[in-house]
Amino acid sequence: MVKIGEQVPDMKFEVYHNNEFKTMSLSELKGKWIVLLFYPADFTFVCPTELEEAALHYDEFKKEGAEVISFSTDTVFAHFAWHDSSKAIGKIKYPMGADPTGKICKEFGTYIEADGLSLRGTFIIDPDGVLKTIDIHDNSIGRSSKEILRRLRAAAYVRKHPEQVCPASWEPGAETLKPGVDLVGKI
Repeated sequence: MVKIGEQVPDMKFEVYHNNEFKTMSLSELKGKWIVLLFYPADFTFVCPTELEEAALHYDEFKKEGAEVISFSTDTVFAHFAWHDSSKAIGKIKYPMGADPTGKICKEFGTYIEADGLSLRGTFIIDPDGVLKTIDIHDNSIGRSSKEILRRLRAAAYVRKHPEQVCPASWEPGAETLKPGVDLVGKI
């Protein structure tokens, strides 16, 4: 399983994107931030709410230099059928990755062996292919795209300003901390 601070191995996968079936790889996105959204399955209950929310914020992700890719263990054909039949999923403009063998889910530690499904997992990968954030949780709890965007912006900020760190709930424009410097006199 890939860990924080490690290079994410290159992977090829099929996607449903812009009414087409395509093959993509993580390496073709080098130089961009990558946000991976793993979810249990198509045609479910919580999944369309969070994937639709990500679709509504997709332009903001792109402004931050990021590509979003959702992943489930469904096939691209299931993604096509869901996209074609659901108003919420029909709003998706980002690639919908297919992982029917669970290989990619296993690499990121989201695979539920007994069910053949994925846990909800969010991973942010920097432009050099290094994993920066991991968030994996129970499938009954949906994610917040606003929080994913906040973490993406924080990761981008500290990449540009390696001498600084972002405190809790940091938003762009808020104060940051300089380790060592900001602790003097506060202990």
